[in-house]
Amino acid sequence: MKNSTLKFLLLISLILNISFVGAAGYQYYKKSTYWTSPFGYKIQKGHFLFEELSLNPAQLKAMRENAVKFRAIIDEKRQAIASKRKELIALMRQDNPERKAIAGIVTEISGMQEEMQRMIAMHILDMKDSLDKEQQKKFLDLIENAMKDGRQMECPQAMEQEQ
Repeated sequence: MKNSTLKFLLLISLILNISFVGAAGYQYYKKSTYWTSPFGYKIQKGHFLFEELSLNPAQLKAMRENAVKFRAIIDEKRQAIASKRKELIALMRQDNPERKAIAGIVTEISGMQEEMQRMIAMHILDMKDSLDKEQQKKFLDLIENAMKDGRQMECPQAMEQEQ
């Protein structure tokens, strides 16, 4: 009886361990297969908005290469902003927070976000330049629709209520 109980508990432990390792692996895989778009929503790595256009193979290859490099740069910028936000929260947690230091970090974050937004706008213009007129219209329509679908980081409802 003792031996069979021990085997049963060992089997249960093994099943639980495999489940936990599997769940952790799945979460890691799921997290690593997505990228945050400039509009703040998650999309699969390797998927690009311009793929919905009718591009010739040369255009597709050039745009993909450009977009992969751009995403890497934007991801670095996002991580730097996230780090500054953590720094800001750490300062705000202090018993007597230094308001000048907090204002300085807020200014840094604003500058970083402005730089990133400028980079995104220039990237969109660069992508647009490589398209013909019909593709340009479709491309900008796709971007506009992505922003309208509530996938941008701001709160459009709050802005509409103020007007």
